[in-house]
Amino acid sequence: MKLLSRIHVERRTASPAWLVFAVSVGAIVAALLVAGIFFRAYGVSPLRAYGDILRGAFGSRLGITETIRRAIPLLLIGVGLTVAFRALFWNIGAEGQLLIGAVAATGIALFSGLPGGLLLPAMFVGGFLAGAAWGIIPATLKSKLGINDVITTLMMNYIAIYIVDWLIHGPWKGPSMRGFAYTDPFPAAAVLSTVGDTRIHWPTLVIGIVAAIVAYIVVKRTRLGFEIRVVGENQHAAKYSGISHVKITLLAMAFSGGMAGMAGVGEVAGIHHMLLGPANVTGGYGYTAIIVAWLARRNPLAVIITAFLFAVLLRGGDVIKVSLGLPFQLVNVFNGLILFFLIGSDILMRYRISFGRKERETV
Repeated sequence: MKLLSRIHVERRTASPAWLVFAVSVGAIVAALLVAGIFFRAYGVSPLRAYGDILRGAFGSRLGITETIRRAIPLLLIGVGLTVAFRALFWNIGAEGQLLIGAVAATGIALFSGLPGGLLLPAMFVGGFLAGAAWGIIPATLKSKLGINDVITTLMMNYIAIYIVDWLIHGPWKGPSMRGFAYTDPFPAAAVLSTVGDTRIHWPTLVIGIVAAIVAYIVVKRTRLGFEIRVVGENQHAAKYSGISHVKITLLAMAFSGGMAGMAGVGEVAGIHHMLLGPANVTGGYGYTAIIVAWLARRNPLAVIITAFLFAVLLRGGDVIKVSLGLPFQLVNVFNGLILFFLIGSDILMRYRISFGRKERETV
């Protein structure tokens, strides 16, 4: 009689909340452990590095306010991405949608001639519509022609980058900026209010929190949300049920792109007060928000928490560079590792894996 090891893999019908939480925390811990190897390679103790990151984010008033400021665009974009991901559309183009929203807001602020009281509302509406339109283009290409959404959304980021570069070096280059590639500063009526002397532009923060709550209610409690979930989980079942895959894809991406567009409005109207180089406007938020949405497990309400967690990491990047003398790019290593372990851990939520033994007769 011989005993043989056996691995049993069984698909789960549903993932309990405790399992989702445990797997997500486990993925982050694993990413931190692996990231510690990189700190060691630079001769820095991982414990010291993580301690400095936390002190940089929470150890002073400036650290706390800058952490919240960085969480705002992650919140807006992350909420939109959760809806797109729910509809099984992989939107990797939030960077471009953010830039196009910033372009629309800048055009309204500088050239619309609207009365002061209408400028900011028009900028947010224009930013949302511009980002939505930019997102609908790849959504149409996928739903109508079957073109890969990852490729189209990613490539459109570069188109948006070159549009902004062309504008600030060409027709929108501000005469008052003395040769620098910026637009002229926004008028006072087009500048967002902040909390005291901080850079927390609170109207955008409020919009992000309200959007997270509304998106959660829509996804979980409404017919439209049910259709989004069905399309995302089983497109054949959606088609059989009479749900239009094209309609859901377009609506999900319009919302996702629009939220990224409003993040762009917040950056130019709340932080820079002008349109400047693409990298300065986006700050990599469009890519980081992908991990924010994934860690939230496509739950819009959870994005409020995960956006803040990644804002801590981004703020910690400043500490890594200044206090420890390490490359800022280590933050990108963090992000990549966390996304890698989050995606890899998904199998633990979709399948139940157990180990057992079976007996085999031997002669």
